[in-house]
Amino acid sequence: MQPVSPNHLRLGVNIDHVATIRNARGGLHPDPLRAAEMAAAAGADGITIHLREDRRHITDADLDRLSIGVALPINLEMAATDEMLGIALRHRPHAACIVPERRAERTTEGGLDAAGQHNSLQPIVARLRDAGMRVSLFIAPDERQLEAAARLGAPVVELHTGPYAHAEGDAAVAELARLERAVALGVEMGLEIHAGHGLTYDNVSPVAALPQLAELNIGHFLVGEAVFVGLGPAIGRMRALMDAAREMGVRGA
Repeated sequence: MQPVSPNHLRLGVNIDHVATIRNARGGLHPDPLRAAEMAAAAGADGITIHLREDRRHITDADLDRLSIGVALPINLEMAATDEMLGIALRHRPHAACIVPERRAERTTEGGLDAAGQHNSLQPIVARLRDAGMRVSLFIAPDERQLEAAARLGAPVVELHTGPYAHAEGDAAVAELARLERAVALGVEMGLEIHAGHGLTYDNVSPVAALPQLAELNIGHFLVGEAVFVGLGPAIGRMRALMDAAREMGVRGA
């Protein structure tokens, strides 16, 4: 195995929508565990799953099987509820990422209000950290939210890239600059910075080129692309784009 460069940008592959396809018909196929194994072979550094309140894609049984069968670190996206805290404490995944969750939304639509929910988040963050999990908060690239995450003692934040991914022209340039400022500010605060949401082959490179960014989490696009080219090749191309952009970004830093 080749040694990992200190400038390596980690790729977490979210396999939620493999389970979505399975659940559309019921039964066992396609199998999220097989998807996780293929992601590992294709160059993923971790597996991300979101166990939602309504279990619309990943289920408790999936979490059980993935916890036992996956060699890569598992990043469990979870709402800040007693139910999800209990599940995380039982399974103790490598990482727990606290995300906002509303039943009616199709996907996570915005960042967590870490500043406004400090009092309710603080005991959950503390219990997850005390149990040995790497705790992250999914937040907007906003100074107030970064400061709140630092006060809460979360060592990691994941910046919501949706506004950047869905913008065009000058708006996309402005959103990228906003992400770049947030990454630099978070690092100054001692946070490890991740990013994700809405990233594709067409828009990932400028984000991946930010040299202080540690990890990207990408899922829906990769599962969709896998319908046409296969999951391994879809992940492999994303991995190659990230590596090339990171190399250029580090050179220019």
